[in-house]
Amino acid sequence: MKRAVFLDRDGVLNRTYVHEDGKTHPPASSEEMEVLPGVSEACQALREAGFLLIVVSNQPDVARGTQSRTVVEAINAKLRRHITVDEIRVCYHDSQDQCACRKPKPGLLLEAAGAWGIDIIGSFIIGDRATDIEAGQKAGCKAVLINAAPREAKRCRPDFQAASLSEAVEWILSAHRPAIQVSQ
Repeated sequence: MKRAVFLDRDGVLNRTYVHEDGKTHPPASSEEMEVLPGVSEACQALREAGFLLIVVSNQPDVARGTQSRTVVEAINAKLRRHITVDEIRVCYHDSQDQCACRKPKPGLLLEAAGAWGIDIIGSFIIGDRATDIEAGQKAGCKAVLINAAPREAKRCRPDFQAASLSEAVEWILSAHRPAIQVSQ
């Protein structure tokens, strides 16, 4: 079975924006989408170590009518031009929709695990919110919280907390590198 690193998108791979309401928001367009420093190199290191990279992202603004699927797909396409990922899975529901795919529920991760033959116990999730950590832990992954606001860090118990994706990847690779299979 394959091992994967599940990656939240906004705040982990790309920059988020703080609006007048004080809340962080995803990019409003593909032009606003900016990959964070060190992300390309960190993702490449995971790929070279044999991990699949699966982006799992809640995009409730589509259900709320403040962003279109077309814009989300354009942002994802631009992200793919900067980093190589195996798949991007998106939940377009709002929290009131009670779907199985919206984090903190583990649906996106479990669906990907089934589709890709992923060893979920040997896999990781990296996110910047408690909902990411909870989804990963419900699925059975080890969970790494990065770039987190203090209130997010208090709401969960990650396996590791890092200041950046690069630091999270260093932790994964130093202690959890997949065994190299030698064919005979």
